[in-house]
Amino acid sequence: MGLPTKDVVGVLSDNMRMRGSVLPVPARRATRWARQLGLPKGGPTVIYTGMMYQIIPYIGSLSRLQARVGASSLARFSGLARIANRASRGYGLTLVARPAREERAELDRVPANVVRLLRQAGVDLGYLYEDDLYTGALAYDLGSDQVVASHARRVAAAFARHGVREVITIDPHTTNMLRSVYPRLVEGYDVRVRSYLEVLAERTGEERPPSARRAVVHDSCVFARYEGVVDEPRRLLAAAGVEALEPLQAGPYTWCCGGPAESLYPEKAAAVAGERVAQLSAVARDCVTMCPICLVNLRHASGGELAVRDISEYLLDAGRSEAVVAR
Repeated sequence: MGLPTKDVVGVLSDNMRMRGSVLPVPARRATRWARQLGLPKGGPTVIYTGMMYQIIPYIGSLSRLQARVGASSLARFSGLARIANRASRGYGLTLVARPAREERAELDRVPANVVRLLRQAGVDLGYLYEDDLYTGALAYDLGSDQVVASHARRVAAAFARHGVREVITIDPHTTNMLRSVYPRLVEGYDVRVRSYLEVLAERTGEERPPSARRAVVHDSCVFARYEGVVDEPRRLLAAAGVEALEPLQAGPYTWCCGGPAESLYPEKAAAVAGERVAQLSAVARDCVTMCPICLVNLRHASGGELAVRDISEYLLDAGRSEAVVAR
């Protein structure tokens, strides 16, 4: 069993109020990848991570810790844990749930991968650095509406301050919040929002004959059901020479990876993820994801049975192969 719902939601809401994220990660560390690429600050078109890939390893680690504590006698002290987290201004939870360095490094690479892909496609873009704020997706999913509405206005103000007219997102939850949720929360909000998969799909060439690489596609629930992003990843994989295989329950009928329910119901989330792993592994050994929550949940549930990788890795691999052939 998990920890009391009111304490879990309370801690995440507290962090949103205090630090602007459910699990605050120091901005300098979370934006290091952009400085290494020399991205200019601001501009009319920006890449926006919403910190999802950067914080998901912490959320995954926290969920596993939460499941262990919830099954022990320590669960009755969850209220005290919330008080301690407030006293640390939200960073106590981040330290307790610190994931392995290798996992953090892998997820941190995704934003850099996306920028390289967009640059290859001729897209000129900037970045907001410390103003690349978490959108509040998890807090919104858990019903902290007032906290999210206040935070949405803060994000919109950052866009206005930097002259942003178009945002290119890198994950489904940030896409959904900025494109479908924020217009209902922020008066006069008129920023154009597109996933990088949509941007790249508009610019991709003809598909190449499939290579020996085959992979089963796991659709994000949020992309497929709420944002209509289904064909784009398949077209991009085809153009990259990867044969995309379909599992039982795909597209708008995709099966959930178990998240974000793991924050409240870790055992149920693990069971859902385990069932999805069985569906995917029945089709192929390699699996493509396009969401950090899906990536972390499915990889953990598979125990090595599936080789789960983000779609940006597949697409960047194809670009590297072309460069080698050209030389």
